[in-house]
Amino acid sequence: MTQQLQIPMAPVQGTVSVAAGEAAKEAGTASARKHTPPDWATACQNGIALLAKRGIPFQAADLIREGLVDEPEHPAMWGPQFGIAARAGVIEHAGVVPSTRATVHRSLCRQWIGTAAYRQTAA
Repeated sequence: MTQQLQIPMAPVQGTVSVAAGEAAKEAGTASARKHTPPDWATACQNGIALLAKRGIPFQAADLIREGLVDEPEHPAMWGPQFGIAARAGVIEHAGVVPSTRATVHRSLCRQWIGTAAYRQTAA
């Protein structure tokens, strides 16, 4: 029988900084947002809002499949757009599923759903 390796010591203090991780995430998001064409960002937000109204889970590939937005110039452009919509209360995280985008070979991606509050106000 194979047993799991157990490491009896705690992580070395100072090797993991949550604050530094959050700062790096914010810097990357700000950079992606800065380099995202405004017309693409607007189309993406409109597409997210439309799919959110349906009340069924969706992912970035669904926006492309339905012709709501073109493939972005860089994949890092997706994250800030979904983050903006989530912080605005339009969508919420609904699990992780294999991507349906052919270009990413079914890698895992976030799935989203319109919030109940948004669906009520959008109805």
